[in-house]
Amino acid sequence: MPAGTLDRPAGPPSAGPSPSANPELTVRLEDLPYAHLLQRHTGPLRPDARYDTVHFDELALTGQFGGAHFLECAFTGVRIEEARLRRAGFNEVWVQGARLVGVDLAESEWQDAEVEGSVLAGVSAYGSAVRRTVFRQCKLEAVNLRGAVLRDVVFEDCLLRDVDLSDAKLTGVSFPGSTLDETRLRGATLKDADLRGAVSLGLPDGHLGLRGAILSTHQLLDLAPQFAQALGISVKD
Repeated sequence: MPAGTLDRPAGPPSAGPSPSANPELTVRLEDLPYAHLLQRHTGPLRPDARYDTVHFDELALTGQFGGAHFLECAFTGVRIEEARLRRAGFNEVWVQGARLVGVDLAESEWQDAEVEGSVLAGVSAYGSAVRRTVFRQCKLEAVNLRGAVLRDVVFEDCLLRDVDLSDAKLTGVSFPGSTLDETRLRGATLKDADLRGAVSLGLPDGHLGLRGAILSTHQLLDLAPQFAQALGISVKD
């Protein structure tokens, strides 16, 4: 059995944003500093392989290629389903219009990456390290980031639904224009984590895990009943 299979998608993803349908995406392929070096990828992916300045375009990927490392690569319109990318490395990569479903990204490393207009659903990324990375106009649903380390990460205009950040470490993380729906922070360690720009905070664990977060006055008032309950305070008018 080959380590990974690759073929052209039979059709567009059934759901999720499309880069062509979203004119507000801010970066184009030709804007990348390494765009002139990119070579289109052909053939299957291999575990523990190194890919430098490679362009993965409109491909369907599946299989096992854990430990692979991607440096200055571009992923456009890629669909990755039920694939194993455990301990993979992504350094200075650009991802646009991708769809990742049921992908194992546990203990992977992301640095200086940018992900735009993409969908991550049922992704396991616990224990990952994500640094200086931007997620823009993305949908993250049922993503497991337990115990992950996020530093200087921006979720801009994203939907985070059923995202588990329990026991994670968030430093300098912000959520401008994003919606947090059923986002778990129990046991998380936050430092300068800026939640003020979030459109809404749906936190099933309530105040737990919010120590070290930066909130707006409006957000604090919205969370006041949960804080009062935790402190055993009864509010009666």
